[in-house]
Amino acid sequence: MTWTQNYTPLFDSLAASTLVAVAPVVLLLGLLAFCHVRAHWAALAGLAAVLLAAVFVYHMPPRMALAAAAYGACYGLLPIGWIVLNVIFLYQITVQTGQFEIVKQSIAGLSADRRIQALLIAFAFGAFIEGAAGFGAPVAISAAMMIGIGFRPLLAATLALIGNTAPVAFGSLGTPIIALAQVTGLPLQELSAMTGRQLPFFSLIIPFWLVAAMTGWRAMLQVWPACFVSGLSFAVVQYLVSNHHGPWLVDIASALASIGSVLVLLRFWRPATVWRFPDEDAAAAAAPRQAIGAGALFRAWSPWVILTVFVFVWALPATKAFLNGLYQPVFPVPGLHQAVLKAPPLAPELKPENAVYTFNLLSATGTSSLISGLVAGLILGLRPPELVRIWFRTVWRVRLSLLTISGMLSLAFASRYAGLDSTLGLAFASTGYLFPFFSPMLGWLGVALTGSDTASNVLFGNLQQITAQQTGISPVLAAAANSSGGVMGKMIDAQSIVVAGVATGQHGQEGQILRGVFWHSLVLAALVGVLVFLQAYVFPGIVP
Repeated sequence: MTWTQNYTPLFDSLAASTLVAVAPVVLLLGLLAFCHVRAHWAALAGLAAVLLAAVFVYHMPPRMALAAAAYGACYGLLPIGWIVLNVIFLYQITVQTGQFEIVKQSIAGLSADRRIQALLIAFAFGAFIEGAAGFGAPVAISAAMMIGIGFRPLLAATLALIGNTAPVAFGSLGTPIIALAQVTGLPLQELSAMTGRQLPFFSLIIPFWLVAAMTGWRAMLQVWPACFVSGLSFAVVQYLVSNHHGPWLVDIASALASIGSVLVLLRFWRPATVWRFPDEDAAAAAAPRQAIGAGALFRAWSPWVILTVFVFVWALPATKAFLNGLYQPVFPVPGLHQAVLKAPPLAPELKPENAVYTFNLLSATGTSSLISGLVAGLILGLRPPELVRIWFRTVWRVRLSLLTISGMLSLAFASRYAGLDSTLGLAFASTGYLFPFFSPMLGWLGVALTGSDTASNVLFGNLQQITAQQTGISPVLAAAANSSGGVMGKMIDAQSIVVAGVATGQHGQEGQILRGVFWHSLVLAALVGVLVFLQAYVFPGIVP
């Protein structure tokens, strides 16, 4: 049995049908933003609304709608949830063995100047944690580290939020881009490359922006060499890895390059004056810190080095081909595979939609993270039973995050196969020539309200693609713009604000934190819109 999508099912009106199609998204975002409903409950409520609209308004057969939701849930668990689970497992190992404390001290001890410390922790090291774990960890860890070395709590929260922008699109070993590719069906490498041709401009800007937000422009100019080296090294590596390797190691490699570049710079250059907070005890701030031996330093960083090596090897085409040859069952989704027909104007003729789930457990990036954690744990002296206990405790810790991810993917897949996002795309195409500017703003709004670039890509990725096709610009450009614009919404989403407040002991001050970063977020998102507009019409050759 086949079923043909209808994009104007209500009164044959695009306007009326758009109200139905947007209702589940409004419900989801409203529950998150205004009703403070937990993300997993909001995702499930949004999924229920999509299923009701699909069955009773779009007249999709119930079995197909449920099959689409189940397909999305499975993809949410593997590969996306599998990545999140195992990188947090590795992080928990470093915390339990005390190695993360040494990592923290090694960064803080590089300079007594608070501006340099903010660059190293809020921007560079925060990007490293974003690349390895994501999902709130960078803000919490960076803010806690800054408080631990003497930053005021509110300022630490603000700086951690501003710093956690440019890396977000490639967070959690590239999870947002991976999800975007799956939702849109666009080539993963092209999406990675296009995002890597947008965000490096902002990777260069953010260090200057971060220090200026803390000290003002005049004090920022005193450390412009550090801002420039930190941002440029990050931007160059971000471009190279995203364009020539893929989305998996972009943040980790870029962050290490940024930290290393600043470290080399500090051997030849120091700011003329050491900047400290006005009420800070200069003697205490300048007091020497206990030296960390090379052996201890290498041991503390070894888990992250191991992760980088394993993920890099796993991403090689030869490795993937070998592992997939050993075990990669493929399951056409019953009742859904090639049963849904995409119709004009979104396809030149009726086109059956594929629905095939690939259980690539061996070649999945999350598996390389799991092996990295096991190897690192053994090297750090943990016994196998201890590692098993840590892993199961991690499963329990992230259970709601996994449920949320599955719920979001179920919602997106059901919306995609039912045609709701196609209706929204046709409506959104009415922005016409200005669509490239508003494309990243839609991603910004999605992240600001969902708290996740992954969730925003899942919700709006296919919408961006459809609208791009209707307005005549590259779908790869528009889809990547959703992720690039979305990163600027990360600093104002409810989840990040709450995490920053909890990590810095500012519970009840979330409104003040939000006010401190809102305009930074909005202006940067608008700048992404200008860049995408130029890439669409002035420099179209930049699109892969």
